[in-house]
Amino acid sequence: MAIVVKPEALNDYIGKETGVSDWFLVDQDRINKFADVTLDHQFIHIDPERAKATPFGTTIAHGFLTLSLLAYLAGPQNLQVEGTVMGINYGMEKLRFLSPVKVNSRIRARVKLMEVSPKPGGRYLLKNEITVDIEGEDKPALITEWLTLIQVAG
Repeated sequence: MAIVVKPEALNDYIGKETGVSDWFLVDQDRINKFADVTLDHQFIHIDPERAKATPFGTTIAHGFLTLSLLAYLAGPQNLQVEGTVMGINYGMEKLRFLSPVKVNSRIRARVKLMEVSPKPGGRYLLKNEITVDIEGEDKPALITEWLTLIQVAG
């Protein structure tokens, strides 16, 4: 459930986890469809027989597939600021892919607000640390700092 805050209360959440998503299954069909969309058909993603011979022993999701799922997994876990009329993706900082997501793994996103930068005209640049966990694994799939620019009415 999203945390809704007034703009002036944003700083109270710096350094705090604001949400954890539900677990999400990354299956072969999703990996194949992502390969088709991105034209990245490297065998490690789409050929289970050949992938058996790799150190992973199976196919793995594209790192960019895991990253793209952040809109679904992490987006709702971000703080919701009262009066927001729009928010736009401003980019990523310090993106690292730490562990591969093997086919049929479940992943989830954890979100922590790291920084709030007020901008002119009722805008705020939010920096959230996003960690994507893999169920049953010690190392996360990825860690990044996601920048979002929001416009607040008033």
